[in-house]
Amino acid sequence: MARKLYELCGTDPARRFSPYCWRSRMALAHKGLEAEVVPWRFTDAAALAFARYDKVPVLVDGDRVVTDSWAIATYLEEAYPEAPRLFQGPPESQRFIVAWSDAVLMPALARLIVSDIPPLLGPEAGYFIASREQRFGMPLAAVTAGREAKLPEFRALLHPLRMVLRGQDFLGGAVPDYGDCAVFGTLMWPRSVSPLPLLEPGDPVHAWRERMLDLHGGLARTAPSFGG
Repeated sequence: MARKLYELCGTDPARRFSPYCWRSRMALAHKGLEAEVVPWRFTDAAALAFARYDKVPVLVDGDRVVTDSWAIATYLEEAYPEAPRLFQGPPESQRFIVAWSDAVLMPALARLIVSDIPPLLGPEAGYFIASREQRFGMPLAAVTAGREAKLPEFRALLHPLRMVLRGQDFLGGAVPDYGDCAVFGTLMWPRSVSPLPLLEPGDPVHAWRERMLDLHGGLARTAPSFGG
């Protein structure tokens, strides 16, 4: 059976915008592993019935089915130890940066770009709007209102990354590791769905993102995006 990665998309099957799917896509590329990318949409639960899971990414590798981006990363590290390492120590050493990406970076991004997503979804837009407005307790347009004025606060949030990246090319040091995949995957979400310019040229985080975009033959740079 060929290796497959199920990823979230909207009306354009080539525009993949899930931060978690981007983490897995970059992890596979880091390992030098190819996978057929299978587009999946929010309301297509039946397509993942085989995995007994209702979210993506889902990796199928031979007779193995692995769900959740963290589980996929640790599986790839264990299954392909001869390939470039995703973790320079035990996987648990990367738990903090993954948790920071999920608990701090992701919510801050959502408040800036969530209203840009529905036009990309087609029939799934109604589900997305209703579920996210229930989550935020207000219309999506109200969530992102005045977002340009919120950019300095968001950029200040990135200061821990900035402090690290002033002295090294990647969060992992001279070469990227899964921490880079996790943060970069999160930042590929807004780049894929929103024209809002989140990062300023001259910022070490911007320079790092440029390096990440160019990895693996420009895998991320050539993906459909708004370039924000």
